[in-house]
Amino acid sequence: QVQLVESGGGLVQPGGSLRLSCAASGLFFSIYAMNWYRQAPGKERELVATITSAGGSTNYAESVKGRFTISRDNAKNTVYLQMNSLKPEDTAVYYCNAEKIMVGGIYTYWGQGTQVTVSS
Repeated sequence: QVQLVESGGGLVQPGGSLRLSCAASGLFFSIYAMNWYRQAPGKERELVATITSAGGSTNYAESVKGRFTISRDNAKNTVYLQMNSLKPEDTAVYYCNAEKIMVGGIYTYWGQGTQVTVSS
């Protein structure tokens, strides 16, 4: 059974920082690309950051470039999202996603989400 468990969310003031973690189990973590998505109330879920399976390449949404950093530790089956200079518009539920394209289809798994609230 695949499980992705996010942690590290919470309430932070504008300009503050948070570090999200996503611990994976039940899958061969090191072959999956890992993504962080977020969904604000009344909005569609959006891709925030992506990291390749070996961690050699990352991509970010324009809205978070220069402020967020995605990283992974394949020995710990964990992916991280360091969020700095947080803004109220970063308020959302943040979801961890594992994705792998294989023969026969796309394998994708989701965590339950962690709430991030940026407010004074």
